[in-house]
Amino acid sequence: MGELVLSVEYAWGDVVVFRGLGGAKWGVSPCTPQAGNPQVTFYGTFEHSVDDRGRLAIPARYRHSLADGAVLRSSPDGCVELYSSEGFEAEVQLRLGEERSTRGAGGRRIRRAFLPGAFDVELDRQGRVLLPQGLRGDAALDDRAVIVGCGDYVEIWNPDRWNEALGTAADEDAAAAAGGAS
Repeated sequence: MGELVLSVEYAWGDVVVFRGLGGAKWGVSPCTPQAGNPQVTFYGTFEHSVDDRGRLAIPARYRHSLADGAVLRSSPDGCVELYSSEGFEAEVQLRLGEERSTRGAGGRRIRRAFLPGAFDVELDRQGRVLLPQGLRGDAALDDRAVIVGCGDYVEIWNPDRWNEALGTAADEDAAAAAGGAS
């Protein structure tokens, strides 16, 4: 399987733009720093063990950004998303957009889709988070996990699922590059 190559373009107060092979846009993630609290950009890929209790060591480069707490939630992509507390609040506000009221059906649908599966977590003294059993089951996390920085949040993957996602993305990127070459 070919290696997936992503380049990251970043501008403070703008967005993180991921580009794949051939320059095709692969994803965009908002990354607006808060006044006096510049938001970290999470990047890199790490593989760590998950212990019998479901604790996962967070890479040292991420720990300072999660020291004031973090939020875990199940991703529709089959992994677990990890946000700083501030990053999660920003994501909630972004997703709600103009649908902030609970009186509208749109606002209620957004809340029901994004918020119920979220869990507050704290790093322990060894820089680990406890992954709730339900989230571990949803993401098929057993004894190993791949930790992937995605700009304003982190994804935690089962290694086999991660390799499958990389393969799918590489195939889509190659198809997009081939389509642009005609």
